[in-house]
Amino acid sequence: MALPKILLTRTLPPESQRLIEHAQDIELLHWKDGVIPRDQLLKLVPGVSGILCTLIEKIDSELLDAAGPNLKVVSTFSVGYDHVDLSELRKRKIHLGYTPDVLTDATADITSLLVLAASRRMREAIRAVEDGEWNVWSPVWMLGTQLTGKTVGIVGLGRIGVATARRLKPFLGANGKIIYSGNSDKPVAIELGASRVKFDMLIREADIICICCALNVQTREMFNYGAFKAMKKNVILVNTARGAIIQQDDLIRALSEGLLGSVGLDVTTPEPLKPDHPLLKFQNVIVLPHIGSATLETRTMMGNLAVENVLSGVRGQTMPSSVEL
Repeated sequence: MALPKILLTRTLPPESQRLIEHAQDIELLHWKDGVIPRDQLLKLVPGVSGILCTLIEKIDSELLDAAGPNLKVVSTFSVGYDHVDLSELRKRKIHLGYTPDVLTDATADITSLLVLAASRRMREAIRAVEDGEWNVWSPVWMLGTQLTGKTVGIVGLGRIGVATARRLKPFLGANGKIIYSGNSDKPVAIELGASRVKFDMLIREADIICICCALNVQTREMFNYGAFKAMKKNVILVNTARGAIIQQDDLIRALSEGLLGSVGLDVTTPEPLKPDHPLLKFQNVIVLPHIGSATLETRTMMGNLAVENVLSGVRGQTMPSSVEL
């Protein structure tokens, strides 16, 4: 009797890779050469019982049609699943696994790092050293701003938003405050001393805005030119969620008009950005290559959970972490 097939679209961290390769009750189809081209994905997927993918691969009706009726589970190596057509999975009764919780700390670390780096003009300072612009010490050269007494606005006070707020709170001092928009765990918000406000008020009042929400119909491009115009002119804006939450052309326009203080991005549209992209010309913009969860510890936990999800789904067992469809 043929073993059920699992398609793995990327090489996982070593521990996770061993975990799936050592499974004796499956046949593993493994794409080893970086990002799998769409045509190759469509060629490999027919007849598989499980797919372990990343957020790069689009899981849509075309792919699911190509996979056929054997497909039981899609497991994504990510906490977000905006690359997956949930309605199609629901219609076909295919389970979806994802990797929440395990990347909270790593992403909150990067969010906090970007806030601090943007506030202290880190990109400009590093370039000044590298380009020979560092001369005699001056009282007025390379002045940034500190977080003491500032108002931090968290858009999306979920797991990552909470972890980010906890990291930033000690920097704010006694006179600083945290505000947030969207839903939250009320006891946690009380613990943080965070006040819930409407989005329109948050973007007007916050000195620092951290985007920590999921990408969905409501949040897609919610940060547009109108939002940028409403912000304080020295605002620090950081996005470690999804690039499409920001209308990127509007961001470029706002930066060109001097509407924002500084910006830190770990996510963009598209990814990767080309070296000559307009965003990269602004000295007050720091762009990272989507490394929010990029620690060995976190990526290993993500990989192990994604593997356990796909194996459990193929075996007809309850997945450790699944999306309610």
